[in-house]
This record gives sequence, structure tokens and C-alpha cells, in this order.
Amino acid sequence: MKLYKRYIEVDVHTDKYGNLTPIAIYWDDGKRYEVDKILEKPRQKASPVGGCGILYVCRIQGQVRNIYFEQGYRWFIESFHP
Repeated sequence: MKLYKRYIEVDVHTDKYGNLTPIAIYWDDGKRYEVDKILEKPRQKASPVGGCGILYVCRIQGQVRNIYFEQGYRWFIESFHP
């Protein structure tokens, strides 16, 4: 299966130092998925689906997923084409 860049809505906690922590993501149909755990701390990285941003490796419903905060204003997830 081939990956692509899918822009998503994200609930985020911002601490007093400006650090961002994703709490949940929303799919296009409005379904909310809790982020169970952040597995890796954020770092700047290029995505194999294009773009660059701060990478959060997360566990969501038992699956490891890569979420990016791109250029300081949008979130995307590496998603699989159906």
C-alpha cells in the first residue's frame, strides 16, 4: 500500500513553554481518535509523503502512526490509500 499526506484536525495541549502535545485526531467523517501515547519526542523531519515538520510518533488505537506539525500551522498524518 502506498502512503499519502492527509491533513487532519488535532486536539493539542500547549504548555507554558509552548511545547505541543497531540491529544486526539479527527478523521474527515468527524470521528475522534485518542492518542494513547507519544512514543518519540518531536523532532524536525522530512516525511516520505512530502513536506517537512515536527514529527510525533504516536500510538493510536494500538497502531503506531506518524503525525507531523507542518510549517507551524497545519497537522498531517501519513495515511494509506484505500
